[in-house]
Amino acid sequence: MLYYLSLLTHMDQFEFFRLFRYLTFRAGGAVITAILFSFIVNSSLIQWLKVKQGKGQPIRADGPQRHIVEKAGTPTMGGVLILLPWIVSTLLWANIGNKYIWIVVFVTVAYGLLGFADDYMKVSKRSSDGVSGRVRLIAEFAVAFAATWGFMQLDTTQTVGMLSVPFLKNFAIPFGIAFIAVGGIVITGFANAVNFTDGLDGLAIVPVMIAAATFLLIAYLVGNINFAKYLELIYVRDTGELMVFLAALVGAGLGFLWYNAPPAMVFMGDTGSLPLGGALGAVAVAVKHEIVLALVGGLFMIEMLSVIVQVVSFKTTGKRVFRMAPIHHHYEQLGWKEPTIVVRFWIVAVVLALLGLATLKLR
Repeated sequence: MLYYLSLLTHMDQFEFFRLFRYLTFRAGGAVITAILFSFIVNSSLIQWLKVKQGKGQPIRADGPQRHIVEKAGTPTMGGVLILLPWIVSTLLWANIGNKYIWIVVFVTVAYGLLGFADDYMKVSKRSSDGVSGRVRLIAEFAVAFAATWGFMQLDTTQTVGMLSVPFLKNFAIPFGIAFIAVGGIVITGFANAVNFTDGLDGLAIVPVMIAAATFLLIAYLVGNINFAKYLELIYVRDTGELMVFLAALVGAGLGFLWYNAPPAMVFMGDTGSLPLGGALGAVAVAVKHEIVLALVGGLFMIEMLSVIVQVVSFKTTGKRVFRMAPIHHHYEQLGWKEPTIVVRFWIVAVVLALLGLATLKLR
């Protein structure tokens, strides 16, 4: 909303408000606002969650045994600590007349509500089982299909309904109306990939912020006709505003990490992991960098693939490939300490993000 203060610049005494026209200024404001909002409300939210949940998040009986002792009593639904400053900061600093902003906010809120329902059922039933997998996937795909259709309606390029391929300039795979399915798979798949990764204190939120910061730059370049032309990227009008949305995510993530760093005072739960992954998937579809997301967010893809491989192998051969899935639990079973796993996975996330950025120039 502060964007509209820039309309006052025709009056000499309000010349300062010209700054609100600039994406970089508003993105910086979004980061700071989200962090400050987090520090003001998050401590109280954690206490409220503790009171409401009592014994905290139910710990999986089939997970690492040390979690039953060390993590018992920690409240879940911590995604609320991310969503509130994230959405408030976005609506405060973004151009709310931009339709791309409303679509990604729709995905974020919808996935957040779905995750909240899942966490609520787990806590209320004192079980690790929440919303049924079938119902959850149907809801996720419905939201993702609607968002992809919305992006296609806003797309004014000649590549609407096409999947861009990194490293190859002026090349895209045509899907036509079937691209709705492609976008749906990207958004839903990445939401669940982040969900699988959220298993250790601080493991998911930092790679999410790394991916968000990477796509913040990509959105800025793709939404700027001069930079897009120079880098031979597909220019997608108005997507630069997503920079503010992603900046707010980074700020909210930093505020959450303050309380989620080992030992975590709160778990993000599905309330946080689903909207975080869904939002990144939605942004990737909007800026036509879906395959790049798989590289930048490669850590999440590895986590999800480890679960798929484990399930397929066990059902077909009766043998497990990993000692435990997702793969971060495999390393726990090998004797790695939790902080070691978390920091090393962060390093992997940084390297993959740098490789993803390399696709912008290597064409």
